Amino acid sequence: MDLDKLMSKHLSRYFDGSKTIPDETLQQLLKFLRSAPTSTNIQPNHFYVVSTQEGKKHLAANLGERFQDNAEKILNASHTIILTTRADIPEHHLEAVFAKERADGRFADEAKHELWEFMTRDFLNLRKYGYKDEYHWMEKQTYMVMGLTMMAAAELGVEAMPLEGFDPVSVDKAFNIRATGYTTTVLLALGYPDEAKQYKTPVSRFEPERLFTFA
Repeated sequence: MDLDKLMSKHLSRYFDGSKTIPDETLQQLLKFLRSAPTSTNIQPNHFYVVSTQEGKKHLAANLGERFQDNAEKILNASHTIILTTRADIPEHHLEAVFAKERADGRFADEAKHELWEFMTRDFLNLRKYGYKDEYHWMEKQTYMVMGLTMMAAAELGVEAMPLEGFDPVSVDKAFNIRATGYTTTVLLALGYPDEAKQYKTPVSRFEPERLFTFA
């Protein structure tokens, strides 16, 4: 990965609608997305991969009245991933996580499995009843997953643009998301840049002494 190149460029805001991510590249990216870590391996996400013209038009038309400026970005992107987060953690989801860990042989012996499950339940109870931030905590996992996926996309030569400019209620309704126990958190548009519309000015950031404290 060329870090100097990444640090000197603006995030792409406009995509070339004539270019599509090859399926092999997309599958690599989705494989990475599936493998991205979450705290306690809770995996609180479901991902809607929007790539067809019908799907893109449907998403673009349901961003909400205040956010129609983003419709062009959705329509020209090769793919847009709707990253959704669980509204809560029902017992059946937690049991499914534990069952998959056991099936995959995550721990070498039963005692470690039991200890892990106890510690996970204890931590989730702390988030729910102690800190009272269970949903917010899961949302943070979603953003962590998105950030890692953006880095993976860059490695694969794909531009990734996060979008918060949408009405989650509208998107949830359009794709019947809330009925599944999830809600939309953020959109990630993927594709190749429209070079004629890219910002060419320098990237502006605070100086290191303002940003870093070493202890």
